[in-house]
Amino acid sequence: MTDDTQHRLQQLVDSNDVLLFMKGSPLFPQCGFSSRAIAILNHLGVAFESVDVLQDQEVRQGIKAFSDWPTIPQLYVKGEFVGGSDIMMEMYESGELGTLMSEKGVAAA
Repeated sequence: MTDDTQHRLQQLVDSNDVLLFMKGSPLFPQCGFSSRAIAILNHLGVAFESVDVLQDQEVRQGIKAFSDWPTIPQLYVKGEFVGGSDIMMEMYESGELGTLMSEKGVAAA
């Protein structure tokens, strides 16, 4: 990963309270895992931004190194890497994800 890509990813993460790196867009997710991640965020009613990794190969590869996580989607909350779709689902079902959003002061959608 280039320093430019690293810098771009850091800027994206730092400038959005809730950021989902995903395949596709919230309206048209391009994989089941991204679709599930969007459904969880929508159900929590939090405002979030997304980055379509399919639009930028550098970001698609770079985010995996950036987070040291091999799969997409990837969720960041207030600059902190939370995890992928499975972790989001577990945290959502246990109430942990909603609590995290509240504790971090994430705005409602």
